[in-house]
Amino acid sequence: MKNITANNILDAKGLACPMPIVKTKKAMNNLEAGQVLEIQATDKGSKADMKAWAESSGHQYLGTIEEGEVLKHYLRKSSNDESNEKMHLNVINNEGLEKKLEANERILVIDVREVAEFAFNHIPNAISIPLGELEDRLNELNKQDEIYVVCRTGNRSDLAAQKLTENGFTNVFNVVPGMSQWTGRTSGIKK
Repeated sequence: MKNITANNILDAKGLACPMPIVKTKKAMNNLEAGQVLEIQATDKGSKADMKAWAESSGHQYLGTIEEGEVLKHYLRKSSNDESNEKMHLNVINNEGLEKKLEANERILVIDVREVAEFAFNHIPNAISIPLGELEDRLNELNKQDEIYVVCRTGNRSDLAAQKLTENGFTNVFNVVPGMSQWTGRTSGIKK
């Protein structure tokens, strides 16, 4: 099991979201259909990110092996007729969400970043559901709610918004660019 052979190896160690995905997209473009890419990463959130990105882009997520601090993700490139990366259609910018929050509209904000990211800085009253846990926690959410999904840059939240929509949630918005440029009120551990 440990000696999985890949057609190409991508070193994404030391990089944080969204860079492992950005580099993976570029590396996948250089592979032929059916070939396997090994992505070596140290970002703990990359496991959920790789799986979700592979699903949204039509590539096959084969699995992840942990070796100490390094996560080795394995993805198989789909053929052109298999892959078609989707983007969630309903998007709102940070300012739009901030206005809705200030107006006390009845909305739900879901933060899909990792627990540690959320702990240090998040939108007040946002619910923390890391992307990797979303599928298992869908029952905690109401399909009729107006849901705004946020992450650091808009990538994980895009994948989460797609997942929610696929599961029957009809009023879902991806918040772009997300917490990396959020200027509204925040809560969290003081640095």
